[in-house]
Amino acid sequence: MGKDIIPATGALIAPIELATGIRAYFVGKPNPLMMRHAMKMLGCSREEIAIVGDRMDTDLIAGIHSEIDTVLVLSGVTAKEDLQNFAYHPRYVLPTVGDIPDSGKE
Repeated sequence: MGKDIIPATGALIAPIELATGIRAYFVGKPNPLMMRHAMKMLGCSREEIAIVGDRMDTDLIAGIHSEIDTVLVLSGVTAKEDLQNFAYHPRYVLPTVGDIPDSGKE
């Protein structure tokens, strides 16, 4: 990746899994359960939303697993050059969140 990576929750949970012999079940990104729950709470469908993120391995894969449109912003972790390292790709790639066009809906 283009920028320094901070260990995620998995790195912190691994010792607990090892000590207990039980694998953790992660509900956060990229688990689609989190996305389905959010859509239910917001009262919207996959066709009405998009996930915007700066990390291919969490934000964007969460959208892909949830069949939600994906928008990668290049102002964070993933650089444009990094895209070649992934078997999946975002639907849209933008420089920053400020470049997301206004839908015109209120």
